[in-house]
Amino acid sequence: MARYLLDSNAFIWAKSSPQTLRQEARQIIQDPENTLFVSVAGLWELADKASKGKLPEFAAIMNRIPGALELALQESNFQTMPVELVHIAHAYRLPLHHRDPFDRLMIAQALAENMTFISRDGIFHRYSGLKLLTA
Repeated sequence: MARYLLDSNAFIWAKSSPQTLRQEARQIIQDPENTLFVSVAGLWELADKASKGKLPEFAAIMNRIPGALELALQESNFQTMPVELVHIAHAYRLPLHHRDPFDRLMIAQALAENMTFISRDGIFHRYSGLKLLTA
């Protein structure tokens, strides 16, 4: 059983258009033997963008019913990863390859928790020690 942390983009694609994901990423996400996490930081990033009208697919999840986000996570067997102090400390020590605070925190979480990070953001390859799977 492997543990994976999904970037915001991978989570949206897994929920709204799984065919957008690369085959390997889709198989990993659909395999019930794997443990999949979505960061609270990533969900906050999505909510922030959706509130500005940038992500209608996430807004659709949020607007279905009260508690729709929790339901969407449960339906997909995703677990939420809270932000812990150790994650903040890791984020502080990251080199500034990428300035997006949400992404930096998710990278720090993947590193601190020794998880593979599923994302399509190519710049993440610059982070030493990060196990990365292209979404």
